Amino acid sequence: MAVALYVTALADTLKPSTITRRLAAISVAHQRAGEVSPTGDVRVREVMKGIRRTLGSAPQEASPLSIGDLRRICDRLPDTTIGVRDRALLLVGFAGALRRSELVGLDRSDLTPREEGLVAVLRRSKTDQEAAGRRVALPHGHEPATCPVRALRRWLEVAAIDEGPIFRAVDRHGRIAPTRLSAEAASKIVKTAVASIGLDPTTYSGHSLRAGFATTAAANGASERAIATQTGHTSMNVLRRYVRHGSVFTDNAVTTVGL
Repeated sequence: MAVALYVTALADTLKPSTITRRLAAISVAHQRAGEVSPTGDVRVREVMKGIRRTLGSAPQEASPLSIGDLRRICDRLPDTTIGVRDRALLLVGFAGALRRSELVGLDRSDLTPREEGLVAVLRRSKTDQEAAGRRVALPHGHEPATCPVRALRRWLEVAAIDEGPIFRAVDRHGRIAPTRLSAEAASKIVKTAVASIGLDPTTYSGHSLRAGFATTAAANGASERAIATQTGHTSMNVLRRYVRHGSVFTDNAVTTVGL
């Protein structure tokens, strides 16, 4: 009964998905202690069912950053140390379809130059529990201003980074820290960037770069297989959410009614 009351209290301030994660943690703690988990009690299940009916259970997804908005952002970024870093971070995050943890986790030694661009090795990934590593291609862009390879090489040159973390904190005087950016800092960079072109930053996050790539690629006719190769998705059901968003105007029946 205590867990059911606890869940009821949480419903005032937390989303159903967050409450579910807390219940999972309670369940694991009881299993490790050799006790029966109270989260399976019928009263807890009924309370959660009511919360989902009332609050909804659809996940809040970050708005995808479109390629047009990304170009506008790059046009506005100043040619300062911070501006050079942010351009590289945004373009690499978008082109690589990287999670924010993967983006800030990149080291200089993870990059291998190729004639076609760069290959980045992701040594820490949400879906790579054994840390085997995954290779992601970063091809040269068609436009110099939005080429991820050019932007990244410029940042490495300006910051004089020969080893260690690629994306680092920069203070207002342009001094570069030796330590890597946090995932939260990467999200703040995205929010600041979208706000600079008049978009609502509360609907964007670090995930907007990855979502933006997937939806843009789908809108431009890329296959699910090709998109998954770049994003590293292992669940096609998750990937198809992006594909649906990206293709919402493709072969749309409204275009056939003659409005």
